[in-house]
Amino acid sequence: MFQEITRELKEHAPFTIIGAITGIVIMPLFYKLPFHAAYNVFYVFHPIHVVLSALVTASMYQLHKCGTIRGKCNLGLLLVIGYVGAIGIATLSDSLIPYLGEALLDMPKRQLHLGFIEKWWLINPLAIGGIAIAYFRPNTKFPHAGHVFLSTWASVFHIVMATGTGLNWFSYLIILLFLFVAVWIPCCISDIVFPLLFVKRR
Repeated sequence: MFQEITRELKEHAPFTIIGAITGIVIMPLFYKLPFHAAYNVFYVFHPIHVVLSALVTASMYQLHKCGTIRGKCNLGLLLVIGYVGAIGIATLSDSLIPYLGEALLDMPKRQLHLGFIEKWWLINPLAIGGIAIAYFRPNTKFPHAGHVFLSTWASVFHIVMATGTGLNWFSYLIILLFLFVAVWIPCCISDIVFPLLFVKRR
């Protein structure tokens, strides 16, 4: 399992660094965005990220455990795996790790935004919707690419909410590092490693 995790992380690192760079490119355009505007943009990217994360995580389990035959799958377990993988990892990626970066840089307006609590009526049903899509039409190909970019951009606007002032080049380097880590490790674990923990090796 450790070798598999290492291989997947190596394969996804180049694409993830591209995603992180796109985040650094767009930050100078939006760092002066008012808090409520950045908050609203965050709650566009984060919910879509949750849907894709739930779709991919549940699809990985569905395809490897049950194939394409829905009746073979334990729906309750599929819901648990998809929900924990989507909500837990998306929260870590979009909110917790960016917040650590904000705290490290001592950003003046930093706040921790936990979507599944703050907007529970939006985030939780979307996670369940992603799992439902995976149950009927499992798909792991395109959504992972979308997952990476959406997670990066959600993280960016979580940071934009905290900035308050302009950023120097050192701050951008720190943010680039945190964007990379926030997407690279959690998204690979959510999409690939976590659901396969529940699949017996054949």
